[in-house]
Amino acid sequence: MDMRLATWNVNSLRSRLPRLLPWLAETHPDIVCLQETKTAAGAFPTDELRAAGYESAAHSEGRWNGVAILSRVGITDVTTGFDKEPGFPDPEARAISATCDGLRVWSVYVPNGRTPDSPHYAYKLSWLAALRDALTPALAAGPVVVCGDFNVAPTDADVWDPAAFAGATHVTVPEREALAQILAAGFTDVVPRPMKGPHPFTYWDYRAGMFHQNMGMRIDLVYASAGVTVESAYIDREARKGKAPSDHAPIVVDLS
Repeated sequence: MDMRLATWNVNSLRSRLPRLLPWLAETHPDIVCLQETKTAAGAFPTDELRAAGYESAAHSEGRWNGVAILSRVGITDVTTGFDKEPGFPDPEARAISATCDGLRVWSVYVPNGRTPDSPHYAYKLSWLAALRDALTPALAAGPVVVCGDFNVAPTDADVWDPAAFAGATHVTVPEREALAQILAAGFTDVVPRPMKGPHPFTYWDYRAGMFHQNMGMRIDLVYASAGVTVESAYIDREARKGKAPSDHAPIVVDLS
């Protein structure tokens, strides 16, 4: 199973394509999970990605949400969404799975939740619970990797200042418990070694200075099941720099 897998919330695939294509050529991932692609079905850059060597499968709904899987090792048995997936009010484009060279891969974009008193927060918790239930049969079928933007920081060590997030989403006990239940279903949290600084953050707000002061969060996660051996992993912080970046950095994982 020697392969390189990456996950990246690109925050608009069309806007980020001029950065994604050279990054693919430089990093050489075999499988890439994308989130927040924000592309309509007919606007997905299938041809550009094929020219770069990648087959693609996408689940899109236009200007919001959107997930995709890119592969240069084959892509079969594509499924969009999952059984009993809740919606707001209808299911959104937040999950896609496929088999790539024997590995079942999920790309997920978990609802934000907005504020703990919002109906979107209850939606987020129900969505995470339904995802856990949907992953159970997948785990029984073979090796699985679930990755993407989970919009939850697993612990206080995964935010730059816990006090700054008091009363906000992404760090509440119910969110973290819902995430822990997914992990307990049979996964290991692949925590990448940071390139710089004491914390392996993956997201930094666009507000001036947040990135340069490393005032970030670890909300992009890679969960690997038994049978998946992780040789190394890193957060490509360099990809968060420069002109017109996403507010997330990609995670790159080498598997065997």
